[in-house]
Amino acid sequence: MSRFAVALATALACLVPPARAEDVAVTASRASIVPPRAEDVAVTVSNESVATLCAEEDNVDLRFHSPTVRRFRIEAQHPAVIGSIVRDTTAPDFTNCTITDKADHRFTPRRVVLHDDARLRVVGITFDKFWRPERVPVTVAGRREEGFHLVQLFHKERGRPPYEFLVLYPVDGYWRIKPRPPPHLRDIVYGSSFLVGPIEMMQRPVVNFETIAFDPAAMTFDLAFKAGGSARLKVVTVDDQRVAVEVALERPVTGGPFAGLRSMYVTETNADGAQVEWRAPGENRWHQSPVMGFQGGQGMEVRLGRNIASRHNTSSPDHLLSAFGN
Repeated sequence: MSRFAVALATALACLVPPARAEDVAVTASRASIVPPRAEDVAVTVSNESVATLCAEEDNVDLRFHSPTVRRFRIEAQHPAVIGSIVRDTTAPDFTNCTITDKADHRFTPRRVVLHDDARLRVVGITFDKFWRPERVPVTVAGRREEGFHLVQLFHKERGRPPYEFLVLYPVDGYWRIKPRPPPHLRDIVYGSSFLVGPIEMMQRPVVNFETIAFDPAAMTFDLAFKAGGSARLKVVTVDDQRVAVEVALERPVTGGPFAGLRSMYVTETNADGAQVEWRAPGENRWHQSPVMGFQGGQGMEVRLGRNIASRHNTSSPDHLLSAFGN
C-alpha cells in the first residue's frame, strides 16, 4: 500500500551537466530566503526517479550525496501558483494504479496526545495496519512511547485553530512539512516527503531509526540511526510563507545519500513535484529541468516544485534544500 493510502486511513554526475535547451534562468523570487554563505558547499544530486501512470505512487526519488556535509536546511514553501488557487484538489486518484506494497502487519489503533501547551501540540498515532512491523521508541518531553506510525506537530497561535505543519513516520523515516495557508484558503495539503540520515533500500528508500526524542521547548528532534550515527533536526520557522528545519548530522554519511526527496509525477499538470531547479557552484544563475529529465549534478541549492497548477494536491508546497556545510 502506498504511503498516501496508508495516511488516508487516518520526500549521477559529479560535475554540473552541460546546459540543455530546457535550462532557464530562474527569477529572484525562486531563490532561498537565506542568502548563500561563503562556507556553503555543493552536494551531488542523483535522480533515481522512474516513470509511472499512478498519481499515488512516490516515483520521484532525488538523493543527496556528500562525503563531508554535516549540516543543511530544508524548507517547504508555497508554490508559485498558490495565489491563483480557487478550488484545491486534494482527493486521491487511483486511476491506472496497481498497488503492490501490502500493509500486512496488524496493530491496535490508538491516538495519544504526547504534549500540549500554548504554542504546540504533539500527537502520536498507531494505524490498524502498516507495511513494516518495526516499533521505534519515541520520547517527547521525557515521556517514552513506542509503536507509533505517525507523529504530528500542531502549531498554535492566538485566535487561530491548531495547525498541523509537520508529520514524521518513525518506522521508515519519512517527513512532511507545510506552511500555514494563505488567507484565501482554509488549509493546504502535504505532497512531497523528505528523508534525513543514512538511506537504505527496503522495498523503497527508508531511514531506519534506533530512537527518536523530541524536545518541545527547543523544537528539536534528536535522531539515532540503526546504521550508526545520529542527527538533530530543529524546526526554525513556521509561518504563512514557509516551514524551515535545520539538520545537523553527528558525522557525514559516507557510501550513500544523506538526504532524499520523494514525490510523484505523472505529467506536469498531475504532479506533486514536476521541476528541479538548482544553483550550480561558481555560477550566478539557476538551472531548471523537468524532473523526469534531470540528469543529476552538483548544486549549492536544489528545489523540487511546480511552476504551473496541478490537478493533484494543487496546494502542496515546493521543497528547497540549501545551506550545505561541513
